[in-house]
Formats: sequence, C-alpha cells, structure tokens
Amino acid sequence: MDVKLFSGKYSSYLAEKIADYYGYSLGKWDCLRFSDGEMQPVIEESVRGSYVFFIQSTAAPADNLLELLLLIDTARRASADYITAVIPYFGYARQDRKDKPRVPISAKLIANLIEAAGANRIMTMDLHADQIQGFFDIPLDHLRSNAIFVPYLEGLDRESVIFASPDVGGVKRARNYANHFQCELVICDKYRRRANEVAGMTVIGDVQGKDVILVDDLADTAGTLCKAADALVQKGAKSVRAICTHPVLSGKAYENIESSQLTELIVTDTLPLRRTSPKIKVLSSAKLFAHAIRNTHEHRSISALFLGD
Repeated sequence: MDVKLFSGKYSSYLAEKIADYYGYSLGKWDCLRFSDGEMQPVIEESVRGSYVFFIQSTAAPADNLLELLLLIDTARRASADYITAVIPYFGYARQDRKDKPRVPISAKLIANLIEAAGANRIMTMDLHADQIQGFFDIPLDHLRSNAIFVPYLEGLDRESVIFASPDVGGVKRARNYANHFQCELVICDKYRRRANEVAGMTVIGDVQGKDVILVDDLADTAGTLCKAADALVQKGAKSVRAICTHPVLSGKAYENIESSQLTELIVTDTLPLRRTSPKIKVLSSAKLFAHAIRNTHEHRSISALFLGD
C-alpha cells in the first residue's frame, strides 16, 4: 500500500523534517480561500487506496484544527484506504473533565470531531492526561518524549541531579525520569486563583545543594515552571532547569522565562517558537515521529521506540 505524507500549514516546519527522515516527499495540496476566509482544501495528487498521514498540531487558532478536519474529510472522500492524523500537540487537552459547573469537556469534543471527519488512527505525543486516550474509539499511538529528552540528559553532569514535578498532577511523569536515572523526586504543590496565574507554591522534599530538573508536558505562560524554579532556589537548589514537551509559550512566557531562576528550558519542536531565547533549547521530535509512522505502516511495535513506564 502506498504511503502519502501531508502537512498542515501550521506544522509544515516539522513535517518537512519528518518526511526527510522517512525518505519521502510531502504530498501536494492547496487551500483555496473564499473572500470571507472560508477554507477549501484541495489535494493535488491521487490518494486512492493509499495509507495517508496528515501532520498537524491543533494549537490555537482554531483554523489549525479545522484545516486538519477538512483534510481528513477530503482524503476519505477521495478513497484513501487508511487515514492517520499525526497530531504532535493535541490542543484542548487541558479541558479533559468538568472542573466547574457549565463548562465543556473540550478534549472529548475534539476527539469526536476527528473521528467524525474520517480518521482511522491518531498519533500524538505526551497528552496532558493519559486518560484522554479513552476519548477515542479508534487506535491511538501515544508517543513519549523521554526518547528525546533522556539522551540529552545523559550528557549532563548528574552527580547532584534531582527531579521535580511543578505540580501534583505531573508526579507520575517526573517519577518516570527519577526512576530511570535512579534519582530522588520532589514535588512543588501549587494553587491558583484563576487560569494561567499561580498564586502560591510549596516545595515538598529536600533540594539543598541539588541540580533540579523540572518535568512538565507543556509550558503556556510558563508561570508554573518559573514559580517552581524560584521556590526551589529559595529552598537551596544549586540550579534549576526544566524539560517540557510542548512550548505553547503564550502571553509573557518569554519574559517570564528570561527573568526567572531557570538555567535552561529544554523543549521539543511539536510547536514552533515565536522567537528564540538564550534560555530555551529545542530538541527535534521529527526522527521519533518518522520511526513511528514507518512502524505503523509496517505493523511493527510503537512502544519499542521509547522508554517504558
């Protein structure tokens, strides 16, 4: 069965690298626009009977999600045999439950939309919550960024390293790294007054004289990471760096990072950076996605590509 790789406009920078690793060229398509901005994707080559992969993160604005949905529907109506939505960053994943009255469970709605459009399979990386996999009634390949971060961390001096979770919800994620490197784990317990605003932070554990590595899945305004770094230094940490899969980095995120106690923020390229920063290092996820796409097409293991939990 022929393989066809296509990129959404937003993720073209990453899709080109994935295609290079895979050894294929990206498929051709165009997006026609009506005068009011309405989109009409046109795939410019045959996908009949093909194994099609659409690469697109669903970050804001909502046009990125809509473009992916329209592309999936286009391929389905053009008789593609099997369609996989490769979503490096799954937007709306933070809205995975009702945490207050009269709010949507947006992550579930997005899952329904992708299935309704005609996707046969989902591939994504580091969901905000593992249980989002249960929102889909089609196969979902959940890639882990530890395959990207661990080799980088192994190159650091780890004599006094300790891992930390910036909040209680991320303890499992941080513990996986602590177990792998046989290090201790500390927790930063935060509380908020409103979204994107951390009101206070408490450090649970001893960080005196330690080089702390914070572990998180995404950084939006980076308020949590920066507050955690400041709290850890106040408790005696020698240095604080952070690893974070998805660099959303909205609002005053860059200013927050550059004025914080963070030595370094290490991210992947699931999302494009708005600008560079001396404190931000980007590691590519392209090779991992290329291997996962090949293994999916060849019906081989995906879990073999990353460290076990």
